[in-house]
Amino acid sequence: MKRKFYTALLALLAFMTISAQKVIYEEYNLDNGLHVILHQDNTAPVVTTSVMYHVGGKDRTEGRTGFAHLFEHLLTTEGTKNMKRGDGFKIVRANGGQNNANTSQDRTYYYEVFPSNSLKLGLWMESERMLHPIIDQTGVDTQQEVVKEEKRLRYDNSPYGQLLPVLGKSLFSVHPYKDPNIGYMEDLDAATLEDVIAYHKKYYAPNNAVLVVAGDIEIAETKKMIRDYFADIPKGETIVRDYPKEEPIVKEVQTQAYDPNIQIPASLIAYRTPGFTQRDAYVLDMISTYLSDGKSSKLYKKLVDEQKQALQVGALKIPQEDYGMYLVYALPVGETSPKVLVTEMEEEIAKVREEIISENDFQKLQNKFENNFVNSNSSVQGIANSLARYYMLYGDTELINKEIDIYRSITRQEINEVAEKYLKPNQRVIIYYLPEEKIDN
Repeated sequence: MKRKFYTALLALLAFMTISAQKVIYEEYNLDNGLHVILHQDNTAPVVTTSVMYHVGGKDRTEGRTGFAHLFEHLLTTEGTKNMKRGDGFKIVRANGGQNNANTSQDRTYYYEVFPSNSLKLGLWMESERMLHPIIDQTGVDTQQEVVKEEKRLRYDNSPYGQLLPVLGKSLFSVHPYKDPNIGYMEDLDAATLEDVIAYHKKYYAPNNAVLVVAGDIEIAETKKMIRDYFADIPKGETIVRDYPKEEPIVKEVQTQAYDPNIQIPASLIAYRTPGFTQRDAYVLDMISTYLSDGKSSKLYKKLVDEQKQALQVGALKIPQEDYGMYLVYALPVGETSPKVLVTEMEEEIAKVREEIISENDFQKLQNKFENNFVNSNSSVQGIANSLARYYMLYGDTELINKEIDIYRSITRQEINEVAEKYLKPNQRVIIYYLPEEKIDN
């Protein structure tokens, strides 16, 4: 009886924790199509102002890759009509804030975190970025060189830096995901100022963006400021995306890639999977956690602890809007060959396809996702990002509160079925990622 009581008490406490952290927000549209989301949290005198644009690396034409990432740099450093080149970061720091931006294949996100008495400044800076950016030849030339240096540092001269580009090229042949988010340097070199201006006009309009203000705000006052700064920005043309569809992978593909910056090779098994809004993508997320999250996970326990064949092993879902990428990888210990690692990893993947995972393992999975959910909205900055992402990319802002219900509804049988659907040997690409000199497999 006592054990049942404590079990019930723990369940009640978990429910209270999850219910207590529900994110309250308000959302609406301006006449120019800008979607606005407001989240009021007056527990600390901090506010995040952010804008997410629905434009990323995949939004390009052949021969003009990398524009979204180029604009991440252009729109953070090159100034506006009312803000000199390079002054943006100085203004933010001088007012006790921080700012940054990042770009994926599907979206670009700009944000500032300020003391709440600088809310007006944050909104002004984002409206300046949207309405009055300076896009000239000097800025384009400067940021092209910055991007080239970033590519050399993060991709060309970094150990395993080419892994993601190799993965994209191996899994996609016609969809823009085949090309790296940072683009190809020859494409940036070939870009004209007219190309860059046209790209900005197409994608950086209010009707292709969501503005999120989260933190120590008053709703009515914030709405007025948003109206003052954003309502008169002209609406852009409706964006139509019609990217080519990939044919299914029906036969195993094997390939090799070489990286002069590594000494330890990597064995990779890659699969093309559904976009992140699909239910199956959530199930695959659970499968990757089951296989490789933590030292008690199946792959780690087998290859690292017991058989001592791998220095590192993992499984991860790389979420994207149109198609996902699913990767299982290992780095060998000693004389273990890359092909042996592939065989051993496939053995564990096959168990998920062919067997129902144990109730105990399933409960551990559920506990991990419950814990992740509780921690996911622990900061105002994180909440702002989540609100923007769920609205812009998933089409459902309320997922910030109810996404955990999707994970809760997944069954052991469904895990088995999804593994069988997507993780079969004839649907995979095996990549041997090797040092420059060839390794005997």
